[in-house]
Amino acid sequence: MTDVYGELQGIRRSVLDRLKLLYDYQIPFNQTVTEELVREMADITLSLNRELVVYINRLGRITYVSVGDFRSATLAQADGRRSRSRLSGIRCIHTHPGGDSRLSGVDLNALRDMRFDIMAAVGVGDGPMEVSFGYISGYTDSGYNVQTAGPLELEQFLQLDLNYLTGQIEKELERSETREKEEVEQGILVGIDGPGTWDIADSLDELEQLAETAGAKVLGRVWQKRDRPDSSFFVGKGKIEELSLLRQELNANLIIFDDELSPAQQRTLEGALRVKVLDRTALILDIFAQRASSHEGKMQVELAQLKYNLPRLGGQGLVLSRLGGGIGTRGPGETKLEVDRRRIRERISDIEKEIETVKKHRKLHRERRQMNRIPTVALVGYTNAGKSTLLNVLTNAGVLAEDKLFATLDPTTRRIVLPEGQEILMTDTVGFIQKLPHQLIAAFRATLEELEQADLLLHVVDASHPRQTEQCAAVHQVLCELAVESKPTITVYNKIDRIDNPHVLERLLRTPDSVGISARHAEKLEGLIQEISARFSQRVKELTLCIPYEESGFLSLLYN
Repeated sequence: MTDVYGELQGIRRSVLDRLKLLYDYQIPFNQTVTEELVREMADITLSLNRELVVYINRLGRITYVSVGDFRSATLAQADGRRSRSRLSGIRCIHTHPGGDSRLSGVDLNALRDMRFDIMAAVGVGDGPMEVSFGYISGYTDSGYNVQTAGPLELEQFLQLDLNYLTGQIEKELERSETREKEEVEQGILVGIDGPGTWDIADSLDELEQLAETAGAKVLGRVWQKRDRPDSSFFVGKGKIEELSLLRQELNANLIIFDDELSPAQQRTLEGALRVKVLDRTALILDIFAQRASSHEGKMQVELAQLKYNLPRLGGQGLVLSRLGGGIGTRGPGETKLEVDRRRIRERISDIEKEIETVKKHRKLHRERRQMNRIPTVALVGYTNAGKSTLLNVLTNAGVLAEDKLFATLDPTTRRIVLPEGQEILMTDTVGFIQKLPHQLIAAFRATLEELEQADLLLHVVDASHPRQTEQCAAVHQVLCELAVESKPTITVYNKIDRIDNPHVLERLLRTPDSVGISARHAEKLEGLIQEISARFSQRVKELTLCIPYEESGFLSLLYN
């Protein structure tokens, strides 16, 4: 190839011939560029007062020559390896008239887009030539990272070992790609269509939401109709063979079961499938581990994880909380410690003592509130029903509210003033879900004791969810486990803006002590506030007092 590209208008034939002769230069294998080539490029640049660009491949041959104006040159798409973990195999050497060798934003963008082995700029001016260069140092979700060096003297730049540099860059890119593949886990869901209130498709839909919340990508789902799980494989042995073939076909690295597995079932399944196996309980625990932000929340999650992992640690080196990333391996507690059962039980005992201290502190706070006679309202409901959104719109709490399962974990309490002037405290609690792990209920009992002391429960229901009846039943089951199902309760049907059929909403609101709202759009909230006020107005008595002037000190007592 001897064609010259770019802005060629006005260039004399003799200069064009010199440009074509650049293709004859051969760069030795262990060099980035030769001094002869750089000086010839600089001489042509001075005569034209335009940028000059050459591409050099890894064989040391020049594959492209282009001329630009004073500000820029046209950069062609480099032909070379385009895998994300590989560079293009092309180095770009170009000149900057004016003497400033520093790489411009355009240069750096071209380096990222074309993945050059190196992007070098030679400053050509009145003084000695200087060279600056940039190279890719890795990539993240936001794109390729670049590093720059220089300005350097030409002699220093010529000593650069480009082969070593590109080798290190591509090793780092391979590591980045490996880390990215490890971070994105790809799973298959497995369930049983047996007797129960939940349809298997709906249950697996919810399991997929849980998996995506934890950071996994769901590739497929498998289920089997049976009355009860198999004692060894949960599903039948034939279904396991089918699942193994599907895992290989989809290249999945994770299998998630919709029910809690026994330790023996989990070991058998991992041996048969030769891939990581998780159950619904481990998945929920992992989400809680990601979401816990307060010290108390982290303690409670760690306690639940320890109690879940304890019977599963036998014969495997007893690794408490494995590092390496991935669903089911995260936790806010101890990391990568090989511990025996005795030490795990000691850790469980220590955490339980800490939680007892938390319970005592919470009890003091409750007693103080009771002395002040401030009524409390607790928000309960299925996860993602809109409890945090409702708390935000009523109290400006600023709590994280996302369209995700278990978006908020740590409870938040805020003060609200009712229209009659009475103050109440409203607490947002952790969301419930069907098959909520018993370890979590036990670990979060200190937090959920707020429900025992609450004067009123607001049961927030996603009225638009097709399985809202089953969700209500799951919440009621947890409330029964906490022995608070008899508390005064207002059923708050949220997300009514998503219900198109007015008859459906009318049927829902036939439920005693219920209101319909849209927390997201702050609609129909007046009815909810009036309902809350009516519950507490019975406690308020209006009195007319005649206080003598000499007894005015009683006024401050009354205000208190």
